[in-house]
Amino acid sequence: MTTSICIAQLNFVAGDLSGNAQKVIEAAQQAHAQGAALLVTPELALCGYAAEDLLLRPAFQQASDEALQTVVEASKQWPGLTLLVGHAQAVEGSTLRRNAASWIANGQVLGTYSKQALPNYGVFDEKRYFLPGQQAGVMDLQGVRAGVLICEDAWVREPAQAAKAAGAQMLLVLNASPWHLGKQSEREAVLAQRARETGLPVVYAHLVGGQDELVFDGSSFALQADGTVAVRAPSFEQALAEVRLQQTAGIVQVSGVVTPVQEDNACLWKALVLAVRDYVGKNRFPGALLGLSGGIDSALVLAIAVDALGKDKVRTVMMPSPYTADISWKDAQEMADRVGVRHEVIDIAPQFEAFKAALASQFQGLPEDTTEENLQARIRGTLLMAMSNKFGSIVLTTGNKSEMATGYCTLYGDMAGGFAVIKDVFKTRVFELARWRNANDPFGTGLNPIPERIITRPPSAELRPDQKDEDSLPAYPVLDDIVRRYMENDEPVEAIVAAGHDSGDVERVVRLIRVNEYKRRQAPMGPRLTQRCFGKDWRMPITNGFRR
Repeated sequence: MTTSICIAQLNFVAGDLSGNAQKVIEAAQQAHAQGAALLVTPELALCGYAAEDLLLRPAFQQASDEALQTVVEASKQWPGLTLLVGHAQAVEGSTLRRNAASWIANGQVLGTYSKQALPNYGVFDEKRYFLPGQQAGVMDLQGVRAGVLICEDAWVREPAQAAKAAGAQMLLVLNASPWHLGKQSEREAVLAQRARETGLPVVYAHLVGGQDELVFDGSSFALQADGTVAVRAPSFEQALAEVRLQQTAGIVQVSGVVTPVQEDNACLWKALVLAVRDYVGKNRFPGALLGLSGGIDSALVLAIAVDALGKDKVRTVMMPSPYTADISWKDAQEMADRVGVRHEVIDIAPQFEAFKAALASQFQGLPEDTTEENLQARIRGTLLMAMSNKFGSIVLTTGNKSEMATGYCTLYGDMAGGFAVIKDVFKTRVFELARWRNANDPFGTGLNPIPERIITRPPSAELRPDQKDEDSLPAYPVLDDIVRRYMENDEPVEAIVAAGHDSGDVERVVRLIRVNEYKRRQAPMGPRLTQRCFGKDWRMPITNGFRR
């Protein structure tokens, strides 16, 4: 017997309960037209992931129940089709919910499973919102017994074993698993282990889209009982992926189309583009605005923004100071011309002189230092935010992870804005991505958007004469490796030195990470792209006496 399952790899919006229900209904209509027996949605599809403290509001839970009922009523239209839908379920006598999946057909809820393993690490806070389920969930699908799991349930052994003990012949896993570099292969490896342990094939339905700092890549898949990949949906795009089931003598096999895995920079680019597109679009900004300096970081952010939004929704401003090199003007103009965005120049020298004159009596007898450097950055931030207020476009900031780690950025200056596009991209990766994008055109906006001189020039903030980034910081390959080891991997100082780094460099970088926490708390959010981002993953006290 052959049965068809459709995975609804869709882009939901947290809190848009009626809109999310409509997306499920539209997917169900399409699945029914294709002859599918089951439509599987991602985890918490109706309320979106992560709905955070909305889940604690009684009115939100009521609206969630109404959205589920809307889907239940609509299911009468599709005889022969079962829907497996992720949603939040009220718990009598508690303000907490259950992270649930209900199977629905012919206008009825036939059964509900509640997630048993609640993650409470990294970006996850599920114990704040949910109570764990206690029972296995097994549904019938045209004679096939399918065990239902939700995300973290599949990352531990027991829920899958309980489903098998309850009679499951295959596993259906609803997911909202935030992406970072390497996550796709990690997921497939973990689920392959579950498949081999249980001897059951696995269908893994995953969310796609940007939600605040989280990015979901889709990449839904199905595995044979031996863990081999039998189906893989595309990454970073919506899809209605088909999984064909073949049951022979009680043994279930799965088959379908396997989309190849893309290399890291291609995935990273698509993640960045999706994050910008969804943050701007879902929050209804008419477009984006950024300061274009002629440097590599703003050039990369501009290329991402144009791929995400289109050139007509992106605007750039060059704001030269007395220390801006002539080639920076030219490079910024050339890049704006290449990608076709509206570009303006606002000279900040008059404002800079006015600020210095206003402060002259206060600063009398004191030499110029970083104070005057930061004034320039803050003038630029003020002008960009004024334009944002006037035109409604969001300001995209251009600081990278290396700068955010060490505080090589100006509070209320280049940190001023609404979305920090590359805050989780190390400077060394910035150069990699710029070269990759010049050689590849994934969205058809044109090759070579970034002038070669922008990539090859030594990085500089251009806030004082002849300034270079590496005058203030270790060389970026050194800096990035130290930050990665200390911040992402929690390696102690002694281990980083033992790995070959100069002890002075390590002590200096670690100190900068520690003392600049207050800056990062005031920075705009940006997409999480690594296993540990400055954001929900990183929760360090600002007032902090620990030195190692």
